[in-house]
Amino acid sequence: MSSQAFNLPAPVDDPESMLSRKFGRETVNYFAGSVLNRVGWLRTDHTFIRAAFQFKETKFMLLKDLSPLVSAPTKVHFVSFDDVKPLTTEDPFGPSEEDLVKNYDSTVTKPLIIFLGLEESAKVPFEYKGLKGRPWFAVDVTPKGSYADAAKQLIEAQASKGHTFLEGMRPMTLEPDAAGIYAQARSIADWNTRHKFCAGCGQPTLSGNTGYKRLCPPTDLAGSDTPRERLECATRRGVSNISFPRTDPTMIAAVISADGQKVLLGRQKRYPPHWYSTLAGFIEPGESIEESVRREVLEESGVRVGRVVIHSSQPWPYPSSLMIGAIAQALPDGETIDLGNDPELEDAQWFPLDVVKEALRVGVSGLGEPAPEGYKEGGLRLPPPTAIANRLLTAVVEGFATALPKM
Repeated sequence: MSSQAFNLPAPVDDPESMLSRKFGRETVNYFAGSVLNRVGWLRTDHTFIRAAFQFKETKFMLLKDLSPLVSAPTKVHFVSFDDVKPLTTEDPFGPSEEDLVKNYDSTVTKPLIIFLGLEESAKVPFEYKGLKGRPWFAVDVTPKGSYADAAKQLIEAQASKGHTFLEGMRPMTLEPDAAGIYAQARSIADWNTRHKFCAGCGQPTLSGNTGYKRLCPPTDLAGSDTPRERLECATRRGVSNISFPRTDPTMIAAVISADGQKVLLGRQKRYPPHWYSTLAGFIEPGESIEESVRREVLEESGVRVGRVVIHSSQPWPYPSSLMIGAIAQALPDGETIDLGNDPELEDAQWFPLDVVKEALRVGVSGLGEPAPEGYKEGGLRLPPPTAIANRLLTAVVEGFATALPKM
């Protein structure tokens, strides 16, 4: 299925609110708009997590090598408590976090379990301290260490029912509601996978806070009955940002010409023929969003940008970025393209708005997808609506930066 066929999540803002009347409705991009309330303050509530995990109507998303279990390319297949119980055990949150740290054994591996949140719209008999809804978890079933056999059995059981793990490095075919949940699950699972060793002391770590913290235990049973002291570590003495998931802020901008009649687009060598996109790059420490847009556009294209306006944002779980989308305008004397600063782009061009408008109509597709029906060879190709680049370009041709709409 093409990644352009979805209706994107609806905005939750009040259309009659003061801000909506002034700035328009909120743009909700693909991977955003999750239906879950993360209730992050309950991740350390032992009683709540135990009850939520064992609730018979709780839904579980299974991940294998960070890919979700699906029944079709667009449909995530969620499993039940009874399905995961042989792998996770019936009460994996029975021991308190303090007990898990005290009894840490680096020779024993356990499947990663991530609490995702509550689906408050679900009419199920689960309630805790005034909160109601269906609990959701993600479980990493990638076969590893002590639980490899149990994980393989769970995978085989799902395969026998016709369910598979979605192939591809960057799945963008999932229905939007599931995509938002997957973005959260994948990012947290990936972070845990990358941080098995403490950045403070280099020793193995333990997952805590239902997947949202890495703990550096002071002792290790190491396969014996007697705990052994481990090296001293500063992360045990207070809150440390290396112990919690991080998100990399990234700018992405649709740059319009000084007269507002053209859009700057670039392409990398790996792109399909005639496929272009907006410019993007990581925001550096000590840099504002606006400054990063000006720097990145200058580095990649040689174009000098003046005014920058933030448009919308998109979680990007590959592995864990926040795409901050902007509309920027080139300075009147800064429109000359020069690719000599940074070799990242193979080409960059100014495209008239009517060309971009037509490409948005007949030339959008994902990087790994064929050109859509109606596309004429040689015409401009652009990213699909599931990419924030498409939303930025759509905003431009619809008059975001001009007095007169262009659609």
